[in-house]
Amino acid sequence: MSEAHRLCALAEIEEGQARGFEFGHRSVIAVARDGNLYTYVNWCPHLGIGLNFFPDEFLDQERQFLMCANHGALFEIETGECVSGPCQGEALLPVPHQIREGDIWVTLVEPPT
Repeated sequence: MSEAHRLCALAEIEEGQARGFEFGHRSVIAVARDGNLYTYVNWCPHLGIGLNFFPDEFLDQERQFLMCANHGALFEIETGECVSGPCQGEALLPVPHQIREGDIWVTLVEPPT
């Protein structure tokens, strides 16, 4: 059984913001959009590396999609599906999360090898 890990307080992720969190060799992206929270493994299905070059820079310029900084692939925030780029039709790996007493907790998953 996987252990839950606290990301942060829900209030620390503002609407329209994406943040990254590190747990050893595993990394999680959390995005707040339209009153919902989405969490994914920070791992591009095309190259098998993190999406970002700089901390917390996961969104495209219009803040409508998650974007891989390496090759510009765009992923829908709500589904993780790649809608543009070399991994079109693939998707980010969702991370199960819960809100407990105002905090975000995730159950870490491993990206494919």
